[in-house]
Amino acid sequence: MDKILTVCIGNICRSPTAEAVLRQLLPRTRVWSAGLAALVGQEADPLAQAVAREHQLNLSAHRAQQLAGWMCTDADLILVMENSQRQEIERLYPYARGKVHCLGIAKAGQPPVDIADPYRQGLDAFQTAYQHIELGARQWAHRIERLS
Repeated sequence: MDKILTVCIGNICRSPTAEAVLRQLLPRTRVWSAGLAALVGQEADPLAQAVAREHQLNLSAHRAQQLAGWMCTDADLILVMENSQRQEIERLYPYARGKVHCLGIAKAGQPPVDIADPYRQGLDAFQTAYQHIELGARQWAHRIERLS
């Protein structure tokens, strides 16, 4: 897995955070993010940046971008925050089927775990989202490293 794309809705909270965590965990992997309804050009949400800083991650250079077909083609793995986002990407870009997965990994026999959107909520929601993102990213990084 050389190229990983993380996706959420606006590309200012969850996917840029997941991008930063995965870059830290997989330094030799190209990781980038996009949104299904991106707030194009906007910086990461200030609360997302604050929580990231608490974990020695820097989101200050991030600018939101809209998901495009070429991104789905280029990525080896596409990690979304919610199962509905997986379904939407597969509807828009059928050729991406098989490489779109939820970042939140489920326990055996359970559906994927959605990572709730903290947008326009308080610091607690952003901290909870970060914890779920970090857990999912660690699990995916472990899987990827075992395959390498």
